[in-house]
Amino acid sequence: MDLTIIANEWPTYWQGFYTTVWLVAVSLVIGLVIAVPLAILRNSHHWLLKAPAWAYIYFFRGTPLLVQLFLIYYGAGQWQWLRESIAWELFSQAWFCAILAFTLNTSAYTAEIIRGAINGMPRGQVEAAYAYGMSKFTTLRRIILPNSFRRALPAYSNEVIFMLHGSAVAGIITIGDLTGAARIVNSRYYSPFEAFLAAGLLYMCLTFVLVWGFRRLENRWSKHLQPRS
Repeated sequence: MDLTIIANEWPTYWQGFYTTVWLVAVSLVIGLVIAVPLAILRNSHHWLLKAPAWAYIYFFRGTPLLVQLFLIYYGAGQWQWLRESIAWELFSQAWFCAILAFTLNTSAYTAEIIRGAINGMPRGQVEAAYAYGMSKFTTLRRIILPNSFRRALPAYSNEVIFMLHGSAVAGIITIGDLTGAARIVNSRYYSPFEAFLAAGLLYMCLTFVLVWGFRRLENRWSKHLQPRS
């Protein structure tokens, strides 16, 4: 094993590391914003609101992320109206297609996580809020969603890690992410073990930071539930 390859190509890995982090971060933030109303619609008693949310979630959870990425990146160019529109400036960019695919995918999974957390809330808390005189919107904003976020945090941390690992497919559409950087290094030195080992170690470091961060957040949000000494 030649570790000098990793040392010589460290700038390449650093650029890939940076690209992976911002791709995943942007996708997760936008996906979370989309997931909250999706989860609320999914819990609606009106089928006109519930059905579109169900179809959206079912499609993006039922198809592989790679297929979704190919549909957007390669499939978008099939439509003439899209090629002739101003939106083509974005759809012709690999980074935009990757963010769009990642966002749609993670929003579907996150919506189901939040929906499950909402359904798992003790009914007494909601009834107490209504008895206190809160409206449905106020109850949702001040009682249901904050408590649901706390309950959903462990499952959401897994989704964030899965999204990080799934982002490796971005390299297939010419994006220089962490996996793409490893491919570049391998093509230069024909040393796949060293090339992908370095990428794997960097993914592990990112995963460790995420696990540590979410654990700290869980402990902080559930501090009131811990026994006092």
